[in-house]
Amino acid sequence: MTLSDTLGLSDSQERLFTRSLQFALGSLVVYGLVTLQLAMAANAGLALTVTFLPAVLRREYGYSMDAGLVLLITIAIFLHVLGSLGPYRWFSWYDEVTHTVSSILVAGIGYAVLRAFERHSDEIDVPSEFRAVFILVFVLAFGVIWEVFEFGAVWLSQILGIGSPVRVFGIDDIVTDMVFNTVGAVIVAIWGTGYFADFVPFLRRRLRSSDDE
Repeated sequence: MTLSDTLGLSDSQERLFTRSLQFALGSLVVYGLVTLQLAMAANAGLALTVTFLPAVLRREYGYSMDAGLVLLITIAIFLHVLGSLGPYRWFSWYDEVTHTVSSILVAGIGYAVLRAFERHSDEIDVPSEFRAVFILVFVLAFGVIWEVFEFGAVWLSQILGIGSPVRVFGIDDIVTDMVFNTVGAVIVAIWGTGYFADFVPFLRRRLRSSDDE
C-alpha cells in the first residue's frame, strides 16, 4: 500500500496540493526579496529547491516517486518555512507537529536506505525487530545533527549581522524536539515502513550502478 492509497486522494489532487504549496513558497521568496527580508527569501528558496528533488530524480534517473510521498515531502518543508514566519513563537504545539511530520519523513528515508543495503549485499541481514531500533537511532542522530545546524546557523547569522533562517529557543525546546522526533520514528517503525517500500528498489539500483562504475 502506498501513501497515496492511504490519503484517499487521486494523483492529480496530490499534485495540485503540491504545486499550490510550491507556489506559496515561491511567493515567499519574491516577497522576501522585494521587502529585503533576505532570511525569509533564503529560507523559502532553499525549501522550494528541496521540493523539486522528486522531479530531478524522475528526469535524471527515471524514478517516479509516489505522489503521496512527494506531497509529504512538500508539506514537511512548507510547515517549517511557515513556522519561521511566526507560528513557532505563537503556538507551542506547532513545533511539535513539524518535528513529528519531518521525523516521519526522515525515518522513512532511513528505513529505505537500510533495506536497500540489505538487498544489495548478502552480508547484511538485519532482523526485523532491529530495523525498528535502526529507524529510531537514525532519526535521533539526524535530530542531533539538525540541532547543531540550527546553533551554527544562528551563530553565523549573528556574526554576519543578518537574520537567521532558523531559531533556537533553548534546552527545553531541544528536549521537546527530540521527544517528537522519537514519536515520528515510532510511527514509521510500527505502522509506516510499507509506505516507503517503493523507494527501496531505486536506491538498490543506484548502489548497483555505483558498484559497476
